[in-house]
Amino acid sequence: MACDNNNLVERLLECEKELKTLEDDLQTWTGSLEELSEIEDAFEADERDKLHGKTILDIGTDCVKPLYIALKFEPDKIIGINEDLSFSYASDVEQKSKLFADTKIRLYNCSFFDKVTLDKILEKEGIGKFDFVLVSKTLHHLRTGECIRKERDEKHKHQKDETEKCCIYKFEGRVTFEKLLELGKRVIVYECFVPQEKDDDKVRGRGGYFTRNEWKQIFEYLSDEKYEVKFIRPQQQFYLNKETINRVDSILKQVDCVCFYVEEQS
Repeated sequence: MACDNNNLVERLLECEKELKTLEDDLQTWTGSLEELSEIEDAFEADERDKLHGKTILDIGTDCVKPLYIALKFEPDKIIGINEDLSFSYASDVEQKSKLFADTKIRLYNCSFFDKVTLDKILEKEGIGKFDFVLVSKTLHHLRTGECIRKERDEKHKHQKDETEKCCIYKFEGRVTFEKLLELGKRVIVYECFVPQEKDDDKVRGRGGYFTRNEWKQIFEYLSDEKYEVKFIRPQQQFYLNKETINRVDSILKQVDCVCFYVEEQS
């Protein structure tokens, strides 16, 4: 009898785990649809054929937004990369999308920081520079600087080990946006603004939601005249520059997410 009970408990635990996975998958699909309703304005895709023939790089892809974008806007090709492409439906999205979408969707297990692998992917796909680079809920994971966790927690002791999960690296705006703009003509950023919440999916020190001060530093850099930066949320038609930078702080106080695009001035 005890053995039967143990087997039942194990099965219940397995079912609970399976249910949690399905719930997470459903949340990804519904969340992606909500994000896309705002992100699409950053493509300026009010004309139905605006994205025809265009290419998109989806960094930190959830494998879902490429499908939604393909169905609605029909670009030529969408390449999605993720450092941990563990979504159970990734293969189905890539393969079965061919049955009802003309857009070529390619999904790769590749880090944004792995230049060698990324260059091989671009060569294989025949792409020199994308028309658009989408960075949705991923920008805060593109941290490359020294650990700044101590600025948030005085008790933090930096231990340089293989995980560094307790660390939060500094976000180096100049390095990151220069690299993003090397990959694409327009970089579209969608980010949650929840500095009080824990970031559970961080890899090493590359994670931790941006604080208001970090956002101010990012926008201070992007206000340089060499960039064109347009806010989609919360204020459409708001362009960032040296004259409008002083409005950013008041904007951040009233939002839980931001969406904007960055281009190099022509």
